[in-house]
Amino acid sequence: MSFPIRRAAFVPRRMITLKTLSLLGMVSLLPFVATAAQASRPNVVLIMTDDQGSGDFGVAGNTVFETPHIDAMARRSATMTTFYVSPVCSPTRACLMTGRYNYRTRCIDTYIGRSMMDPDEVTIAEILQGAGYATGVFGKWHLGDCYPMRPIDQGFQEALVFRGGGLAQPSEPRENGNRYTDPILFHNGRQVQTHGYCTDVYFDAALQFIDAAHAAQKNFFAYVPTNVPHDPFHDVPPALLEHYQGKQDELAGLIIGQRTPEQRSREVDHLARIAAMITNVDQNVGRLFAKLDQLGITDNTLVLFLVDNGPNTRRYVGSRRGVKSDVHDGGIRSPLWLHWPARLPAGTTRDQLSAHIDVLPTVLDACGVAVPAGIALDGKSLLPLLDDAHVPWPDRTLVIQSHRGDQPVRYHHFMIRDQRWKLVHPSGFGRERFDGEPAFELYDLVQDPWESQNLIAEHPAVAQRLRQAYDRWFDDVSSSRPDNYAPPRIWIGTPHENPTVLTRQDWRADTWVGNAVGHWELQVAHAATYDLHVELDPLPEASRVAVELAGSRWEKDVEPNAASCEFAACQLPVGETRLEVRHTAGNLVRGAYQVTVARQK
Repeated sequence: MSFPIRRAAFVPRRMITLKTLSLLGMVSLLPFVATAAQASRPNVVLIMTDDQGSGDFGVAGNTVFETPHIDAMARRSATMTTFYVSPVCSPTRACLMTGRYNYRTRCIDTYIGRSMMDPDEVTIAEILQGAGYATGVFGKWHLGDCYPMRPIDQGFQEALVFRGGGLAQPSEPRENGNRYTDPILFHNGRQVQTHGYCTDVYFDAALQFIDAAHAAQKNFFAYVPTNVPHDPFHDVPPALLEHYQGKQDELAGLIIGQRTPEQRSREVDHLARIAAMITNVDQNVGRLFAKLDQLGITDNTLVLFLVDNGPNTRRYVGSRRGVKSDVHDGGIRSPLWLHWPARLPAGTTRDQLSAHIDVLPTVLDACGVAVPAGIALDGKSLLPLLDDAHVPWPDRTLVIQSHRGDQPVRYHHFMIRDQRWKLVHPSGFGRERFDGEPAFELYDLVQDPWESQNLIAEHPAVAQRLRQAYDRWFDDVSSSRPDNYAPPRIWIGTPHENPTVLTRQDWRADTWVGNAVGHWELQVAHAATYDLHVELDPLPEASRVAVELAGSRWEKDVEPNAASCEFAACQLPVGETRLEVRHTAGNLVRGAYQVTVARQK
């Protein structure tokens, strides 16, 4: 395995930015590149699970889910005990990669074109690669599947990932068949067939990457974001599933709220499957530390562990309230364990407010790498606080907001908090907007971590202070760049990616399910001849496929049960355009499953 520095040979005209010039070597994003100090710098491994929840660990008081390796890591680690993430996945990932609130990055939602991060954002991988680190990602990216937003376009020299938000979603190749075992993945942009359970595959690749970097005497940054325990739950490690299916009474005790017997039985089965996924992650964390021990680099490797949002069922979250997509604390709290024996004593704990936006500056600080000039971070390094509990540490406020839609709505489904007080408007993640005036709630989280006593009538001045702070934040993040919330465009016809596969993950529509019709916002890099391969959801009768692209329209009749059709030799001019496919039969109209756009040689 080699670690080539990827540099852009082709520069789209509208992407000449500080970041682009840096990639071309014309300017530097870094004030210095470490050389002699490299040997003393830590390696970094960043692990994040998907939909796990803060209560799904033995060390968090969960007596049913078995996580002995993660529990041992937690006991050996420094811990931020009041750590926040977003209530859903892509926003957390954008914050994690950039150290900036996701609303600054154009990553607004988790699908239909709003999980793509603006390619001008500078990622932790780009900064560390520029400082001499080998960089790799293994698992879930979920910030854009096509050029120029793929991980290999954003600083990762080695990438083994899947498309979209997960396996078994409309972004996967159809032949993957919704499976987690032996998944089809993408290695440095090329489709590959892998073997084994998905989490095992990601850690296998990460361990190989660590081996190779160590052999090359390079520091490494390995990002391992799993897609488990995200649903669906049909494909989990069978031996672990059998183990947990023997613990039905214990699993039932984790379920929060009233259920019918049928609901409870179904949720117990889901919990057995979720627990199997989580224990499989734990086993792989054990494998990771065994590898670090074998190489003799455990002491000076910073291993961070967090989750991306709250749990995906209403289950044990300790003394908190809420699940995934909620802005109550059960939906947005995560552990942050930092295992670095050479620097951070085991058992170090700090309760100051911290969040996903702090990970990038903390890692850069640990690695002795300065934040590049011109990059405005929202996060701050936690390392001074972890080093010294008495360091001056001013109070701060944190804001978390996420909901469906094309752009954020003021006061919709958000929370703002300081060290004691939390103002929240839990208006519902699944709605694009709320009706009427906001019904704010105010909680004293020091006295009431469950958020059960709304004190807004008793403390109106506190609520007003936090509301004004939120307004300043919202105005600020909404004015980070021109056309602040415009979705990024996918480039076609570049030498970096040809062909380009367009999926429902990134189309623009109200939904990606059923008979929806959407379109893709594109930028054609070169005036040339393009071929389109259109994958369809087969229909039992004869049907018709129409393609609209760059002011032209092409139509074709297809046979019953046709799974695809071709449109060859389409002439496309340079510039911004949109692609829409309509598949019709009688009164039925639906979009394509996927479209592959290939520029002819």
